[in-house]
Amino acid sequence: MEITITFSNKQPKYIDIYEQLKSMIIKQLLTANEKLPSKRYLSSNLNVSIHTVKEAYEQLASEGYIYSVERSGYFISPYDLDWGISPKKIERKTLDSATKIQYDFKNGQVDEQAFPLKEWLKIYKKLLGSDMVPTGHWQGEISLREQIALYVEKSRGFSCDLDQVYVYSGTQHQLQELCRFFGNVKVAIEEPGFKRATTIFQQNKLAIQHVPIDEKGATKPVEPCQLYYITPAHQFPLGGVMPIDRRITLLKWATENNAYIIEDDYDSEFRYKGNPIPPLAQIDQLQRVIYFGTFTKTLMPSVRISYMILPKPLVDKFNTYYSEQKTTVSKIDQLVIADFMRSGIYTRHIAKMRTLYRRKREKLIESLNSILGPQYEIIGDAAGLHIVLKLPDWLNEKQAVQLAQEAGVAIDPISTSYQQNPINNLVMIGYGAIPIELIEEAVYILSNKWNTFHLMSVRDRAKI
Repeated sequence: MEITITFSNKQPKYIDIYEQLKSMIIKQLLTANEKLPSKRYLSSNLNVSIHTVKEAYEQLASEGYIYSVERSGYFISPYDLDWGISPKKIERKTLDSATKIQYDFKNGQVDEQAFPLKEWLKIYKKLLGSDMVPTGHWQGEISLREQIALYVEKSRGFSCDLDQVYVYSGTQHQLQELCRFFGNVKVAIEEPGFKRATTIFQQNKLAIQHVPIDEKGATKPVEPCQLYYITPAHQFPLGGVMPIDRRITLLKWATENNAYIIEDDYDSEFRYKGNPIPPLAQIDQLQRVIYFGTFTKTLMPSVRISYMILPKPLVDKFNTYYSEQKTTVSKIDQLVIADFMRSGIYTRHIAKMRTLYRRKREKLIESLNSILGPQYEIIGDAAGLHIVLKLPDWLNEKQAVQLAQEAGVAIDPISTSYQQNPINNLVMIGYGAIPIELIEEAVYILSNKWNTFHLMSVRDRAKI
């Protein structure tokens, strides 16, 4: 048997021999029970040491691809016809067969081109040279918690101590830890609402009350509950901003019912209409409010760092419950964000992004109004990084999303945020990621695709 082996010069030669022989066996290029060349013969042909061939053969034997017979040598192990990878070419679906998305209107994205990467990397490199070996405090790095406390005091108007601040790897993570701490309690969430929060409640097997929103946002739960998850700064997904009177009503409800409100303030930095409305955490100064914040929208989604601020009376019990906890958040990333905030770069970045997103929002609304026309209604545009578009009677959500995708435009459905009685005439259009110069073009493409569908539908009905 003559065997040809090509050496890559990128790894030990015995691995090249092992990998290429293994591939020949799997592809059934070598026959079952066929004898392999002797170690001496193959080493001479390949101009390598006998030890090199021996290591390759022994590895193949340990994995069962070959077997040895004393004084006879090595042989190919018997195999079934369908053993390993079929020699036939496997057809695989690739992204090339799908429509390529050219215009990203997906929710939850940010403008990555505007991120101050040079400053970020400079801080990162500086910190990599320091002592990064010890693990951090389970509650979060002190320097980051200090900056978070300063930030919420300055930007959100409420004060907290360092021991009230907890750093986590995302909103779902901190909600999961909170659910474990409270145990088997009754919970509530606004309807429609953040479906990933609902998922956490479901995974913890909690009794969930879905509380319908109205024109002012989340309403009071009808049934008793201990935790109520809401998004007052920019209701997700419909986009409303909760007025001050409703916030006070909910705080009064929480106090009277010995309940806690989880205030998810996920994109409060981006408000474009009217004066800022104080968060619930400011109004009651963290008495009945558990505050959730994140760096996802202000930095970038891949920075999986969020924070939770607990009312003071919960801190000792929470710390005792998690006394054996280890941090799951990268120490270096925490320290980079802390330095980012301390240096003032973070505040300047938010100010720059607020201006950029305001311009994108204005361009999107202008394009939707002028190109799509009055049959489409824009709602939920006062804050955040997305708007909600109400569709005309002849176009439902599923059709709108599918047609948009066929045209290379990515938008999000709203119905998936409903747990009860979903509606099908709304879509979500995010403007965080898309370059401002492509917004009008993307809306024209949507308009053409949707209007063509409408005309074809009218013609089809006329034929009946």
